Amino acid sequence: MRYRVVSTPVRHQIDIQRSVFIADVARAASADEAKSFIQEIRNEFPGATHHCWAFQTGPPGDTRDMGYSDDGEPHGTAGKPMLQVLMHSGLGELVAVVTRYYGGTKLGTGGLARAYAQAVNEALDRAQTIERMDRQRFTCEMDYAHLTAVESLIAKVEGLTDDKVFAAGVKLTIQIPVETITQFERQLAEITSGSARLESIT
Repeated sequence: MRYRVVSTPVRHQIDIQRSVFIADVARAASADEAKSFIQEIRNEFPGATHHCWAFQTGPPGDTRDMGYSDDGEPHGTAGKPMLQVLMHSGLGELVAVVTRYYGGTKLGTGGLARAYAQAVNEALDRAQTIERMDRQRFTCEMDYAHLTAVESLIAKVEGLTDDKVFAAGVKLTIQIPVETITQFERQLAEITSGSARLESIT
């Protein structure tokens, strides 16, 4: 499965009626990663009025592993609007924290929901993304004569080479996208006349 994820954490600040909303968005592949990021932001801004957050750690729109918190704001005015932004962003594996410094003017429930959603939306607009795909690791052993052709095949199927060992032959440790494994196995057999040895690493 392929989808896009945030490549590096991004921070964006908006000011609304003297309240400051600081949105931090990052990639989180698990609830533990999300909660660790949330705690980092809490530690960075210990004097803030609220640290509201939301996370969704699966593919885009996936509802199996998600969570949110209003952190003392009126129920439904912070975490849930933030989660809705994440769920409709087209990105996967996301965590967002919005740190609020209260400015003395109440925004009302509608105003709060809009402010928290806006902060996350604008942060995501500024985020750099990369494509994420599931890969399976293998070792691949072959004669030297086949190395160039095999490396070209790995690149063709968008695989990665983690390690290369030269001995009597060549042994590669590689990662192949799950969706192209069948194609890779077939073409590997063709270009090496069946002599390459491919073993899955579990």
